[in-house]
Amino acid sequence: MTTLVIGANGQIGRQFCELARAAGEPIRAMIRDAGQQPWFETRGIETVIADLEGDFGHAFDGCDQVLFTAGSGPHTGPDKTLLIDLYGAIRAVDLARERGVARFLMVSAMRAEDPQAAPEKLRPYMAAKFAADAYLRASGVPRLILKPGRLTDEPASQRVATSLEETGGKNGVSRANVAHALEHLVRARDLVDREFVLLDGERPIAEVLA
Repeated sequence: MTTLVIGANGQIGRQFCELARAAGEPIRAMIRDAGQQPWFETRGIETVIADLEGDFGHAFDGCDQVLFTAGSGPHTGPDKTLLIDLYGAIRAVDLARERGVARFLMVSAMRAEDPQAAPEKLRPYMAAKFAADAYLRASGVPRLILKPGRLTDEPASQRVATSLEETGGKNGVSRANVAHALEHLVRARDLVDREFVLLDGERPIAEVLA
């Protein structure tokens, strides 16, 4: 019952891994190189070295669930967006299907539903997320798709919302709240084929993501 965390070394990925480890949830952090290992090893988190731009099939060995929270980052160009956020996600979905993985959790984005509505510089990223989400839906792999709003570095409140109507138009959500939401979803193994927008709000995570 191990969850493979793709994108474990990212800002959300690290916070999620710490929460999952504290909760006793078996996880395997997929990282790009050995230089990233010490942070995880000191916290007792299993790692596997693999790269979304290379061969990463071995990372799936013994895992029954996948959490994809990888991203090319804000400082890369459209080429990396295509290779990581789109093609990397597609390859991960294909491997999940081949290996008979029980569930695939995708971290997407709220504006991925309408990439042209996003700020111009974010449109390639949103288009990649739109296509990756569509590929996952069509794959037949049991799925959850989480669509956070604009990410912030505010502390975790563990209180969220799923619509702009609830928040009065505020579209932000802290990375910490996203990590807590993912930790909840990873444990909620009977929850499949659902999609959630995630914003900072007033309701407890367990109530919202049910």
